[in-house]
Amino acid sequence: QVQLVESGGGLVQEGGSLRLSCAASGRTFSTYTMGWFRQAPGKEREFVAAISWMLGSTNYADSVKGRFTISRDNAKNTAYLQMNSLRSEDTAAYYCAARPRGGVSTTPSEYDYWGRGTQVTVSS
Repeated sequence: QVQLVESGGGLVQEGGSLRLSCAASGRTFSTYTMGWFRQAPGKEREFVAAISWMLGSTNYADSVKGRFTISRDNAKNTAYLQMNSLRSEDTAAYYCAARPRGGVSTTPSEYDYWGRGTQVTVSS
């Protein structure tokens, strides 16, 4: 069992930056693929970024490429999402997710564990 707790959300102006953190419990964090998803009101949950456990391979949604960076610190059992050049359309609840196998999947149903989310609001 893995428990995930997100932090770092908040209110920021367009063009600003935020860094989200996802703290994970469990001794096997280093073997999990970690992902970030987001969901805006009235919309489906969508993939943002993912990072594999083995080679640190990453995958990003086209909408965030070049602006967001996913990383992980296995010693701290923590994954991060650095978000730069934020836009109003990035406003959403951001969720951390984990799956105990490889592959930087973009599909929410392929992740076994989820955090409760942290709100990011970008004002124009």
